[in-house]
Amino acid sequence: MKQKLLKILEQFKNKNILVIGDIMLDKYIWGDVSRISPEAPVQVVHVQKETYAPGGASNVASNVAALNGKSFMVGIAGNDEAKRTLLNELKGMGINTEGIFTDNDKPTTQKVRIVGKSQQLLRVDYEKKEHVHKDIEESLMNFLKKIIADIDVVVISDYAKGVITPAICDFLVQISKKHSKAVIVDPKPKHLNLYSNVTLITPNNSEAGEMADIEDGSESAVLETGNKLLKYLNTNVLITRGEKGMSLFEMGGKITHIPAKAREVYSLIGAGDTVVATLALALASGAALEEAAVLANIAAGIKVGKIGTASVSIEELKKGIEEL
Repeated sequence: MKQKLLKILEQFKNKNILVIGDIMLDKYIWGDVSRISPEAPVQVVHVQKETYAPGGASNVASNVAALNGKSFMVGIAGNDEAKRTLLNELKGMGINTEGIFTDNDKPTTQKVRIVGKSQQLLRVDYEKKEHVHKDIEESLMNFLKKIIADIDVVVISDYAKGVITPAICDFLVQISKKHSKAVIVDPKPKHLNLYSNVTLITPNNSEAGEMADIEDGSESAVLETGNKLLKYLNTNVLITRGEKGMSLFEMGGKITHIPAKAREVYSLIGAGDTVVATLALALASGAALEEAAVLANIAAGIKVGKIGTASVSIEELKKGIEEL
């Protein structure tokens, strides 16, 4: 299988992946901690630097770009400094941002993490979760209609922050089917009923249990969960299970358990984004679902060994294949 996977990897270059969903800006405030505040029993962080990275759905797009694919980002942002910073970050990675529309009634979703001595001390969120306005919803759908023919695979990255509405999801599934484009969904349990008839959903173990209303976490429960979601949504299901790897349930009835390689875990932030980006590029490159899942499993293993939302490179993925 190694040679087949390496061959698929060679096809990643310039594949067009459309990512639609809740874009965010991740801000990191890095500092040193050496004392407790005299004002309250909290640590004082002496700030040394601030860094920014695309988060949420835009982290999927940046993962696609890091793996030599071409990303087309579709979503909304506020009319604020966070949007300008985020667009600069995305454009710097070569990501197409024409599909990002401005909502003057919302801030750009931003997560500010304060890190002292490599440990996250606090997170501050800026967000409004209400659904987008009808005129913006229409603009998004018009953009999708315009671009879909040039896209290889569509990713719906749903963080339940308001972008993925029933109308947008339904429109996207229909137009993708019309143009024979695969649709991968990184889902949120509360939006379960939006995902019928897509190509693949990628819930983690906890999300899958919540979606199927089966939450005991045992091996037999995973089998029941995967099969229940597959039948209910009429879609293939890939359940990501952390140190237990992944379980793939295919529409034809085949079930494949893919073990994870033991690695030291530094951060789970963005692991799901890495998985869907790798799956999208693999399917766009002609991989079967099982081959795409094996590649995504390798990428996830590499990702959790990194701090923050750092992306996986094509060279790291090649090395991971060689170590199979």
